[in-house]
Amino acid sequence: MWTSGRMSNAKSWLGLGMSLYFWGLMDLTTTVLSGTPTPPGKLEAFLSDKPQSHSRTKRSWVWNQFFVLEEYTGTDPLYVGKLHSDMDRGDGSIKYILSGEGAGVVFTIDDTTGDIHAIQRLDREERAQYTLRAQALDRRTGRPMEPESEFIIKIQDINDNEPKFLDGPYVATVPEMSPVGTSVIQVTATDADDPTYGNSARVMYSILQGQPYFSVDSKTGVIRTALMNMDREAKEYYEVIIQAKDMGGQLGGLAGTTTVNITLSDVNDNPPRFPQKHYQMSVLESAPVSSTVGRVFAKDLDEGINAEMKYTIVDGDGADAFDINTDPNFQVGIITVKKPLSFETKKSYTLKVEGANPHLEMRFLNLGPFQDTTTVHISVEDVDEPPVFEPVFYFVEVPEDVAIGTTIQIISAKDPDVTNNSIRYSIDRSSDPGRFFYVDITTGALMTARPLDREEFSWHNITVLAMEMNNPSQVGSVPVTIKVLDVNDNAPKFPRFYEAFVCENAKAGQVRQPVRTVSAVDQDDPRNGQHFYYSLAPEAANNPNFTVRDNQDNTARVLTRRSGFRQQEQSVFYLPILISDNGQPVLSSTGTLTIQVCSCDDDGHVLSCSPEAYMLPVRLSRGALIAILACIFVLLVLVLLILSMRRHRKQPYIIDDEENIHENIVRYDDEGGGEEDTEAFDIAAMWNPREAQAGGASKTRQDMLPEIESLSRYVPQTCAVSSTVHSYVLAKLYEADMDLWAAPFDSLQTYMFEGDGSVAGSLSSLQSATSDSEQSFDFLTDWGPRFRKLAELYGASEGPAPLW
Repeated sequence: MWTSGRMSNAKSWLGLGMSLYFWGLMDLTTTVLSGTPTPPGKLEAFLSDKPQSHSRTKRSWVWNQFFVLEEYTGTDPLYVGKLHSDMDRGDGSIKYILSGEGAGVVFTIDDTTGDIHAIQRLDREERAQYTLRAQALDRRTGRPMEPESEFIIKIQDINDNEPKFLDGPYVATVPEMSPVGTSVIQVTATDADDPTYGNSARVMYSILQGQPYFSVDSKTGVIRTALMNMDREAKEYYEVIIQAKDMGGQLGGLAGTTTVNITLSDVNDNPPRFPQKHYQMSVLESAPVSSTVGRVFAKDLDEGINAEMKYTIVDGDGADAFDINTDPNFQVGIITVKKPLSFETKKSYTLKVEGANPHLEMRFLNLGPFQDTTTVHISVEDVDEPPVFEPVFYFVEVPEDVAIGTTIQIISAKDPDVTNNSIRYSIDRSSDPGRFFYVDITTGALMTARPLDREEFSWHNITVLAMEMNNPSQVGSVPVTIKVLDVNDNAPKFPRFYEAFVCENAKAGQVRQPVRTVSAVDQDDPRNGQHFYYSLAPEAANNPNFTVRDNQDNTARVLTRRSGFRQQEQSVFYLPILISDNGQPVLSSTGTLTIQVCSCDDDGHVLSCSPEAYMLPVRLSRGALIAILACIFVLLVLVLLILSMRRHRKQPYIIDDEENIHENIVRYDDEGGGEEDTEAFDIAAMWNPREAQAGGASKTRQDMLPEIESLSRYVPQTCAVSSTVHSYVLAKLYEADMDLWAAPFDSLQTYMFEGDGSVAGSLSSLQSATSDSEQSFDFLTDWGPRFRKLAELYGASEGPAPLW
């Protein structure tokens, strides 16, 4: 039977363990060492010297558990306990063997005495107990003397671990201005010692740093606010140090610390305030709508959503001219232009701007009001603005038969500036490439410059420009839409060539044709619709062969008046048909219907419409006819070629004394280039002064210098040209443009009107023919060969004039 003895730090346990070697008391020893209740009478029987009257049955020992303290720091192996078998007589014949967890590594046994020692430092936090097995063998034979038994060695805890904050350091947030006692965060420390043994794992919390702002619950570790009205704007961050101490916080206990970083979150407890009560701004009157004028800022010590601002214009005379918006990134108020400004109308504005917090907290309303106002003065600066048209759009209706030079609309523009500069009008030629219209440079009268044709262009969209005289860069524009109204100026006509046929055996009243009816088209568009009338032309009114019947639906039918048509007599008839419209005035035209006489069968089907069999001689074949036609064609080509070559030959210029001599009087330092000189006069000057000015730099003559400075600057601004003169000039201009054989427009023109207001005086030679004085041009002969031609034309002739 096994017995055991236990060695502990208490000497009483050692003495008791060493004295219980008798097998009869092993179960009692087990009971004492294990701490289990002792059966009544057993201990007394063990201590009494008298023999007991009862007999005791032997049984195997129930192994006890051993206890050993951790963290032994001695140099000798730590004695754990002793194993002993009742068969051991102390003669060394019994060999004790230890196996299991830690056997031979952590724990060793003396195989003779059964003493167990710990040879390594034990740590309960690493391993709390070891399970081992013991066996007693016969040293000589190796035969087991006792059955193998299992026992446990438990490591007894000591206070060798301080509390630790496994989740530290901590970060917490609490709203500013929170009441005292507001929970911030809970910290927890863990002690690795045995919580069931003594106070080694009993932790108490205390605050080392962070007072008087915060406090900590000693048992739970909950951190709370300890000071009222903590203001984030005064101090935002706090570092709190919490200590956890075991042994219930008593002296000698181990302690650990952690840091808690506490941030005060913002609440809306600060009202916005404008740092300045008056703002001075300026803006150009030409600033476009939505452009920025300036910025205002209301300072709010809060942050985030609590510092958001909303700016509004609450008063002032500029509430309808300006607007204000809030920049969400910088919380500033951006003042913008709401409608076009005018320095001439109003030079300054005053705004009362309010900045307010849109997000309020009811418990802090007593700190308000959470809004503030400021005054903004805005000055409008003057700029040179282009001319402005009134109205901003023109719509004109004009009949297409209007005469050239007729004023169809007066275009009006004015300078919006205080200076009120003079305005000059012109047409943007890119909008009127056909030059159908002309605008008076001073009055803005829009006139026709060419005949209008609704059938060619029914709408004209032009742009009229207005330019300041003192500042040509300031140009305004206005769109002008012109609708050309229709007049009855186109006669109806056949849309295509009409051809019909009649059979030789046709009866009166019958005509067969590919197109059974004829119709007409008219380019005009009358309001009441088109209606055409058909009849035979006057020259064919008594036509004995055919007649025309009007269908009253803009079509007509052609009928025969007789029968008995013969190809031999006449194979083709040309019937003129008169077509009239219902316009005012009535217009008509004559269309020709070609009718062929064909041979048909009894059912009216055409057999042949060619009169070839009756027209060709008997001995003339088709091939011969083709050969004759080919020869005629070759001869015609040769004739045309000869005429074309002779036309390209240079012909001498012969002067006809009866023809008008075109004079182009231009004063140069050198002889003019004649009709090939295209730089003598720029016609663009009569159309658009702006175009003439723009293109003048590229058209400056390089071979002469002007001797007469332009007199346009001396013309009074109030000088206006008569509308009759305008009409006449425009008509003559159109005639010159359309007549390809006439002299250039700048060469010879005869006018019946004398201009007004010119400081240059009259340049007309209309009255020179009635003068009694005669001018001699004999001096031209002294000017050299360059003027020989003029001397021959105007000088005195010394003999008969030569022919050329």
